[in-house]
Amino acid sequence: MSDVHYAVVDPSSGELVSEYTTHTDEEISQAITSADQAFRSWGRHGAVEDRAELLRKVAALHVERRDEFAAIINREMGKPVEMALFEIDFSASIYAYYADHAATFLAEQELPLLYGEGSAVLRREPLGVLLGIMPWNFPAYQVARFAAPHLAAGNTVLLKHAPQCPESAALLEGIFRDAGFPEGAYVNVYATNEQVETIIADRRVQGVSLTGSERAGSAVAEIAGRHVKKVVLELGGSDPVIVLSTDDMDATVEDAAQARIAANAGQACNAGKRVIVHESIYDEFVQKFTERMVGAPAVPLSSEGAAVRLEQQVQDAIADGAQLAASGERVGAWYPTSVLTGIAAGEKASQEELFGPVAMVFKVGSEEEAITVANDTPYGLGSYVFTTDPEQARRVAEQIDAGMVIINGVYATGAELPFGGVKRSGYGRELGSLGIDEFVNKKLIRTVR
Repeated sequence: MSDVHYAVVDPSSGELVSEYTTHTDEEISQAITSADQAFRSWGRHGAVEDRAELLRKVAALHVERRDEFAAIINREMGKPVEMALFEIDFSASIYAYYADHAATFLAEQELPLLYGEGSAVLRREPLGVLLGIMPWNFPAYQVARFAAPHLAAGNTVLLKHAPQCPESAALLEGIFRDAGFPEGAYVNVYATNEQVETIIADRRVQGVSLTGSERAGSAVAEIAGRHVKKVVLELGGSDPVIVLSTDDMDATVEDAAQARIAANAGQACNAGKRVIVHESIYDEFVQKFTERMVGAPAVPLSSEGAAVRLEQQVQDAIADGAQLAASGERVGAWYPTSVLTGIAAGEKASQEELFGPVAMVFKVGSEEEAITVANDTPYGLGSYVFTTDPEQARRVAEQIDAGMVIINGVYATGAELPFGGVKRSGYGRELGSLGIDEFVNKKLIRTVR
């Protein structure tokens, strides 16, 4: 058995709050059976309108239990309660979105024929049992992105949450149960890594979606590939914030700081981690950006281990010649908001994902150089472009190797907008109409006469 340990450890103090028992192999087998039976009796033949009503109740229960849920998130991974409340409300909007639009997204599509008589239609039908492997940094939101569209489509869900979020996992399973979903439609599993492999290999499980590290994604994709299972991966990112021109430096600096630290103290895959600034405004930008970042209030990272890893990455960058501006030193899981400058393109730090409140700033002399530096990373999740020239914004957006580009703003996401990346940031899309299409059988029905 693996050493996966489901426990709540308050990162602000290091206190062990509670522990949860990992499920036995028999319990995992029963969970798969329950999910498969629910698919056959409910998901496969039920009406999308009925599933939509259940999702509306899930949305309502998120709002009703938001204070309890936010307190749990705060003690599990250190997210400030106000941010946790925002996450829960956003998650509720995702369930409501699919409740409102699933019937349209899943409607039969008539296909025009190039020759012959008769008709052709495309039907979207559920595949069956799906496994979701979710991370710690957004305990509510990541589950919503996975569960909402695929339950709306009629699939059933096994949900393996992060080992440090077992209390969130239990609360979410209770929400789906209390909303009226039948037994087996949404099942929480406290599974080991070996048990995850067993789940993916089971013939009744039709696909797996993972949000997490590149290492975890590679392992899951390799297992799924052996068993010919569909996979959606949302992995790491080192998103560029490209600043080419501005008519409001203070606002642009604030946006860049928000891109870096607004979500989970920078512990977000689509946080703006590398700030790339044109030389004509570099000095003013760096001065104001450093003042804004270093002056930000400290919050704990998800764990002391996470803070130690980030600290080592920063020390390695300094050893390679980078300069650090920081508000203090690490204490336990508390890590100071910091800015690194003087990193040459291609150096180790520029290729890594710094998961925490540390921004890297690069100086470039042209639009072309900015694009080159932005794309010089193994990742390709999101990106941000700031310029007063609309034509330049379009040119740059078209040349960025990323799944998402946001122009003159940050975190402009929504339930209706697809989320996902390219390169080592993974593949597949969540949210919007594309999200519900990932795990359905797009079945052609051709009638000749």
